[in-house]
Amino acid sequence: MSEEYGNSLVSVLDDEGNEHQFELLDAIETDDGRYVALLPIYNEAEAAIEGDGELVILEVVDENGEDLLVPIENDDTFEDIASIFEERLAEYYEINEVEESQAPLS
Repeated sequence: MSEEYGNSLVSVLDDEGNEHQFELLDAIETDDGRYVALLPIYNEAEAAIEGDGELVILEVVDENGEDLLVPIENDDTFEDIASIFEERLAEYYEINEVEESQAPLS
């Protein structure tokens, strides 16, 4: 999707091969790596109501020339990156707090 029409859509495969759709809200690059903030997209109204709409923060790693999205393994790094995204996105979205643990994709 073109930036002029809004944020990009991203498909992510979980460990079981299930595909999940997300809206790319923001991306940052630090000295430690590249990171993205994603918001789940639900195709069914019931799933949207039941879903928590929690922000998903992942690291972008290069594997054989292809960008892969992976969980941030280091808790301190996750906290730092989550804080940066929270500050950047707070003016556009209602963000109450950042969870300390990452929810697995399932």
